[in-house]
Amino acid sequence: MKKLTIYICCVIGLTTASSCQKFLDEKPISVSTDLTFWKNEADADKGVAAGYALLRKTLNKADGNAFYAYGDFPTDEFSAIGSYRFDNIMRMELGISVPAADVNDRMQVMRRYDTFYSAIDQANRCIKFIPTIPDNKFASTNIKNNLLGEAYFLRAFNYFYMTRIWGDIPVITETGAIADAVDLPRTKAADVQAQCLADVNQAISLLSWDYANSSNRAVRANKGSAYALLAHLYAWQGDYQNANLTTDKIISQNFYQYVNRDNYLNIYKGKSTEGIFEIAQSDENEGYIDGITLLTLKSPYITSVTGTSIAQLNATTLASLYNTPNDKRYSNAFALTNTTNPLCIKYSNITFVTGQNVVRSVAHNNIIIFRLADIKLLKAESLAALNQFSQARTVLNEVRSQAGIGDWVGTDANLFEGIIDERGRELFLEGQRFYDLVRLGRKTGIMKFGAEKMTKSDFDAGKYYWPLDPALMNINKKLTQTPFWSSKI
Repeated sequence: MKKLTIYICCVIGLTTASSCQKFLDEKPISVSTDLTFWKNEADADKGVAAGYALLRKTLNKADGNAFYAYGDFPTDEFSAIGSYRFDNIMRMELGISVPAADVNDRMQVMRRYDTFYSAIDQANRCIKFIPTIPDNKFASTNIKNNLLGEAYFLRAFNYFYMTRIWGDIPVITETGAIADAVDLPRTKAADVQAQCLADVNQAISLLSWDYANSSNRAVRANKGSAYALLAHLYAWQGDYQNANLTTDKIISQNFYQYVNRDNYLNIYKGKSTEGIFEIAQSDENEGYIDGITLLTLKSPYITSVTGTSIAQLNATTLASLYNTPNDKRYSNAFALTNTTNPLCIKYSNITFVTGQNVVRSVAHNNIIIFRLADIKLLKAESLAALNQFSQARTVLNEVRSQAGIGDWVGTDANLFEGIIDERGRELFLEGQRFYDLVRLGRKTGIMKFGAEKMTKSDFDAGKYYWPLDPALMNINKKLTQTPFWSSKI
């Protein structure tokens, strides 16, 4: 039978990643083993671990840069990405033909959603089979509930991530359907988000705040992770009333604390007191070869890039964002700031390995998805959208005080934009900027992507949603191209 391009991935290829410990070593469960596999707590844990591993693989597509290529490269953070074929992402010029010799074209990879659906199928499998395992096969009912809650969280997270990228996408909630179904139409974004809401609320009802193993802090979902996902989902929908209420669920628990901004880079080493949800790759036997470090760093941080960094930061944006002296985030997370090629060094926790007579850099930095400052600023954004300006300023200024800078002094009319700017300062190169600018554009009509990347008319026409690889539509006849790109690819 012909298979849809969204498929079950039965072997996790972590490509150039170095070895990956603990739960990330687990492989997804194949259909053929379902009837014999799901017998006890260890099996359930392996099944959920496979879901995290597939999500890790997805966000490390495109030579370890997918997370940043979706969330940062198409924004005002960068002025150039050199010859790495991410220039087209920055300008969203996705219709440019691919050189025949470029068999690993990153643009083609970024237009495909295959690995997302592999992770979703694994979550579907866990949701189907974990409840069938007898309670007495778990150390406690709480452990069983948490594992099932993690599966619901992973399914919700993957669908939320995809709907922010493509808008309408196929929704599949039954295990095996991905492998068997050939023609699946795109589901309306509102219905995708409704599925996300249902799943994340189910996750919240099952998950605990504490971790069964402290080493899993932030890299496996807890109740805080699920609330953070829910808050972002509400904000994406423009439902700021519920976004505000949901951020309070996290903040009032006092489970997370700010990292001292004098030690700002500790956040990116992973599992900090501030981390809410992260992708694990920071431990000694984890890591990713090259990836974002290769693009954003150069000598003396990595020896393989001399001269100009591959990814060049936009000096105008840096000057605009970090316009207050003594901002600890700027002084600690950026280097060579007095040169024409400043660097963001958030991902400079690296080691070097030698293979085939070539020295390669291995980054030991977690991918930070949600953290406390992000949620605090999302609350401030929600309050500003609700015209609760005084309360919004209080939260905004709390985050600014952590960075050692004074209160924000703009007008109420500019407060929403000012909070988005603060998110740009706090969350620079953390996969948030593109989505923040989309929310800014929707709410105020203000465009900050950079005119060469997206104009107001482009935005209004839906350019911020990515196209699909035409190869997907050759296989699945019910798929249609993203409207803005239908006449361009």
